Amino acid sequence: MFNNDDLQARWWTLEAKLVERFGKKPDMEAILFLIGIQELGTPAEKFTKEQKQDLMHIAVCRLLAPSGYYELDDTDPDGWPHYKQLKPMPDLNPIEQENFLKDHVLLYFEDKDF
Repeated sequence: MFNNDDLQARWWTLEAKLVERFGKKPDMEAILFLIGIQELGTPAEKFTKEQKQDLMHIAVCRLLAPSGYYELDDTDPDGWPHYKQLKPMPDLNPIEQENFLKDHVLLYFEDKDF
């Protein structure tokens, strides 16, 4: 992982790009929802509350897969990916959890040339 100053600077850069693209600053839930939709690959007009939660779960699994926490297990007939957990999440305090997730979000968008 990167040091906190570098992480924060990279995060602000990503936020600026997302504001430019979508017109407002997204919170972490919105970013996870966006990643979930991108990973699903077939956005619907409207998602139910449960589907939105599922999309955010897909995003978290996809984000943490490169670090060995999850792997894609299957895709159901509707095209929804399903992951299996390979190892437990690290025991982190809330700030460390947020930075851990931010770092993985940044790596995801770097891979996507966003």
